[in-house]
Amino acid sequence: MKTQKETLMKMRRVFTVFGAVLLSTVAVIAQQKALEPSAERLQKDVSYLASDALEGRRTGTKGANDASRYIANEFSRLKLRHSLQSFPYVAGVELGKANALTLGPNQGALQVGVDWLPLGFSTNGKVVAAPVSVGYGITASELNHDDYGGVNAKGKIAIATQGTPDGDNPHSRFLRFEGVRWKAIAARNAGASALIVVARDADFKTDRLARLTYDNQGDAGIPVILVSRQGLEKIQGAAEISLSVDVVRKEVPAYNVVGVLEGSDPVLKNESIVIGAHYDHLGHGGEGSGSLVPDSTEIHHGADDNASGTAGLLELARIFSAQRPKLKRTLIFIAFGGEEEGLLGSNYYVNHPVMPLANTVAMINMDMIGRMKDRKLSIGGVGTATEWREMLAQANGFDVTMNEDGLGPSDHSSFYLKQIPVLFFFTGAHNDYHKPSDTFEKINYTDEARILTLITQIVRKMDEAEKRPTYVAVKSSATPRTGGFRVFVGTIPNYADSTNGLLIDGVRDASPAAKAGIKAGDRVVKIGDREIKNVYDYTYALGEMKAGQEYVFEVMRGNEKLSLKVTPIQR
Repeated sequence: MKTQKETLMKMRRVFTVFGAVLLSTVAVIAQQKALEPSAERLQKDVSYLASDALEGRRTGTKGANDASRYIANEFSRLKLRHSLQSFPYVAGVELGKANALTLGPNQGALQVGVDWLPLGFSTNGKVVAAPVSVGYGITASELNHDDYGGVNAKGKIAIATQGTPDGDNPHSRFLRFEGVRWKAIAARNAGASALIVVARDADFKTDRLARLTYDNQGDAGIPVILVSRQGLEKIQGAAEISLSVDVVRKEVPAYNVVGVLEGSDPVLKNESIVIGAHYDHLGHGGEGSGSLVPDSTEIHHGADDNASGTAGLLELARIFSAQRPKLKRTLIFIAFGGEEEGLLGSNYYVNHPVMPLANTVAMINMDMIGRMKDRKLSIGGVGTATEWREMLAQANGFDVTMNEDGLGPSDHSSFYLKQIPVLFFFTGAHNDYHKPSDTFEKINYTDEARILTLITQIVRKMDEAEKRPTYVAVKSSATPRTGGFRVFVGTIPNYADSTNGLLIDGVRDASPAAKAGIKAGDRVVKIGDREIKNVYDYTYALGEMKAGQEYVFEVMRGNEKLSLKVTPIQR
């Protein structure tokens, strides 16, 4: 017979083994849970990023900088190697000391900030000239309308009314020409030395243009100001006026937040997969912000655009940092700044990468992934690698719309232009887009977590493959549906602040621009007799073009000036 002591020892061994199995099972369950996206964590991150405290996260503001620190702290907590990558940015403008508007000898002066105000994109300088009224200040050749026709504005100060000839008609034929930027270009093209825009509101301070803001798209090339209705009466009675504009641009650093999770393979860790989302939004809206409620000064919360993508980025960083064994390739998580201003952060990153861009095997971008409805999911960039469609076969739990093109209005475009395969995840537009009403409680966190599960599967499949995805230059359509132009040229402009021409980031294959010899890196400085200083000038010139007609593009390629002949085609 076994002794009581032997029995107790055997039972102890059984319980020890059982305990080890139990602990192991608990550990496996905990590991599996750690590797699953959490709707609760997504809601926590979106709630903070889209809160009133961050005031809409407009690039260069305290709210955006607070958001960048929040993201950096999360990367630090996950023990990722992380950094704030700064890029130059004009956060706003303020009045200098040399602003003055006088009405001629013994006729007095108008007070800046009370009777008139320079617009944020005005060129600085002094002009002494006669004023001339030019109606709405619109030149639209395709509409057979020219407010400068029969008016000699050359060397004079043009005075234009806000709006269009058909009033506030939301379907106005002139809608593309309504913005004050376009009026400034029309004035400059007519030879005017300055432009005065008349306030809509009787109370000058409530006019939507009576806020000193800047859109980071370069200056107008001429002084541009807003004048009150009372000030207009005084100006119209003057034979000559003297205008001095002094706008000071406040340059501040803006940030990309970069977190690096090094791969485990001694060779493949030198290759990287970039996972990105932009964290900036529109702040309080206002002129030039992109707000679809332009008169509003409310906080534009940007829960879907793009706190949803940023929260997804953090959740993927949590998942992959917890995974054991680690992926073989290095993962680079990037929260981009300046996307709403024209892909500024991602454009800066691809020219200043933390790992060689040649070793970046793919980029996955998440922008507005929080409002899924009826399981509808859009995936862009599917044609940029031969392997994408096979990898996306597991997306059968969604109603997926696939788009071949690697270009689009988000940060993946910056990578595709550097010949990197991309995928872009997006759950569609909605009525709250670019409005204060894009708030955290409207996010579909459960389905966002499902999208992240799909992305983790794609990343793991990419990592398991010995070879990197095979880049493909997607054949562009001759008649893309983006934009409001009648013609297609095929250039991809850089949207950064510029006063010395329009930098070309890329050229679509087989497009009129490509056939003419225009290349990425060229700077367009003139089209025909139109000087090009920034993207607004370039866009205005495109709007004037006719299909089948040849235009001379003057470009700077390094220090060399080239004249290239481009013949746009019909959309």
